[in-house]
Parts: sequence; structure tokens; C-alpha cells
Amino acid sequence: MSSSPLNILVTGGAGYIGSHTAHQLIDAGHRVTVVDTLYSGHLWAIPENAAFHQIDAGNREGMLEIMRANAFDAIIHFAGHIVVPESVEHPGKYYQNNVVASFNLIECAQKSGIGLFVFSSSAAVYGNPPSIPVNENAPLAPINPYGRTKLITEWTLQDIASGSSSNKPLRYVALRYFNVAGAQIEGHLGQSTPEATHLIKVACEAACQKRSGVEIFGTDYDTPDGTCIRDYIHVEDLAAAHLKALDYLGAGEPSTIINCGYGHGYSVRQVLDTVQKINGTNFPIQESKRRAGDPAQLIADNQKIHDLLQWKPRYDSLEVICETALNWERNGNQSVSLTR
Repeated sequence: MSSSPLNILVTGGAGYIGSHTAHQLIDAGHRVTVVDTLYSGHLWAIPENAAFHQIDAGNREGMLEIMRANAFDAIIHFAGHIVVPESVEHPGKYYQNNVVASFNLIECAQKSGIGLFVFSSSAAVYGNPPSIPVNENAPLAPINPYGRTKLITEWTLQDIASGSSSNKPLRYVALRYFNVAGAQIEGHLGQSTPEATHLIKVACEAACQKRSGVEIFGTDYDTPDGTCIRDYIHVEDLAAAHLKALDYLGAGEPSTIINCGYGHGYSVRQVLDTVQKINGTNFPIQESKRRAGDPAQLIADNQKIHDLLQWKPRYDSLEVICETALNWERNGNQSVSLTR
């Protein structure tokens, strides 16, 4: 926890990762204001003690009004579209929401004198990295519009922070997420994104008969079993990384970019086998051709997050990730246990 409570603006705080982080911020004693359009977020997921404004984070006039009325210390920016195949089909939607809206928000932050900024970036900025695990200094070569929009926003933050005045300096941490999954251990929060495409979410829906089955997109990758390998990180550990990033910035440290992952990966087949084992029953699995924009492997070199943020994950286990996600799908995903 920071040395003193902060007043924090959380964009996209009604969404999957944003809501988990907002709850942890409240539990740590911080003041939280959530802004969210509720496009893919949910009102019930916002902490009861958080203020809420239903507004687009890229709305300059509206965001300036909210910022000037609240004297925020920091912004954590989650709001954005995240579905890789959709970004390939509708790139304009992603550039508008992930790039233009983020630029507007960053400018509003600067005009309002908010000096601390944590950005929800992605390992998609690496594309198909030449070596695994991939560290923060690896070549940046995104292979889909989603990854490009995240990289452009990183560059925007870098340039605006470099040009910010000494009396109102902007410092930031960009957290490059690897594959986020799982649900709150207590079972009150989980992923409820409509028409989600993330593998563990889809597999758990299939296990609960909410889907007819699961597709494996590509079985001919250069991996041990021919399917893609990903570094899966539990959502609660990822949320905790955001609080650590605030501590880091609050201590006066310089802007930086940090990977968020466990440093090891699992294949699509390994994930499906794990979900079926935990569930105790099988579900139909269909093999399909490769999906546009999918790299063969993405595994984090996570030395920096350990060294710089003193981050210690609590749920580094594929079984725990899948079990919490499955429990959420079975018991919590009707969203009846939390209301505002």
C-alpha cells in the first residue's frame, strides 16, 4: 500500500480487470472514482464505496469536468477494446477507442495536473517475438491492430511525459499484460464480458454447457503439441500489480514499462485438459484453421516486475486459475451477489 491514501480515477473500472483492481484499491484504503460506458462492463462489479460516472474516458469536456472537480492523484486507464480478431475485422473501432480516446484522456490528465498514470497495455506489442521468454527490450512488432493501438498509446504516453513541464510532470507505468484469466477467490467477481474469446473463459463456459464446445484455432504451430502457448496470469495477481505500480510512482520513481506474467506458459491443449479435469467431464473440441493475428508463443520475462515493483504473485497455478474461473461460471456469473 502507498504511504498515504490516494484519490484515484479508474477508467473501465466496471470491466473485468478494472473491477478487480478497483476492489483492491478500496480494500487498500484508497478513494476510487470509476468512469465506464458499460459497453462491456457491469454496474454490479463496481465497488459500493466507489463513485461512478457513466461516460466515455475519451470525452474531453466531460473528463475535464470530472478531473477538475475531484483533484485526483492518479489515473489507472483500463478502458479499451481488447478482442484481437475483432480488431482485425474492424480496425477503425480500435483506433478510435484505444488510441484517440486514450490521447484525449492523457491530455486531460495533463491539463488537470494529474501526475501519475498507470496504463493497461499488452504483450500484443511484441507480435511474434524472436526469442522466448520476451523481455521489455524485445523488438516491438505487433501483428494485429489491437497490438498496434496499445503500442501507439505507449508512445503517446512517452512523448507527452517527456514534454510535460517541470511544475506539472507526468510519470507513468505501462503494464504489458500477458493472458489474464481466473476470478476473484471469494467468488464475487469474474469475467462477464459478452461474447468473450479468451480461451479459459470459453472453456469454462463449455464445461458449464453455456457453449456447445471449444474451437482450437490452429494445430500446426511450432510448439510441442502444435497449439499456441500463452503465459496465463491470475486476474487478482494482475490487479495487485497495479497497486504496486502506484506505489512505485508514488515513491517518485521514473516512468517505465513492465511485463505482467508468470514467466512460463501452457498450450491450448493443456488448458483444455486442465478445465476438463477440474470439471470432471469432457466437452466437444473442434480443430480449426489458424486465427488471424495469433502468435505461436507469448511468455513473459518477468524479472523486471519482481525487481522493480517487488511484486509477489499469489496464484501462480494453472489449476487455481481454471478452478476460480470455473467456479465463477458455475456460481457467480449471474451477478446477483453484488449490487450498487
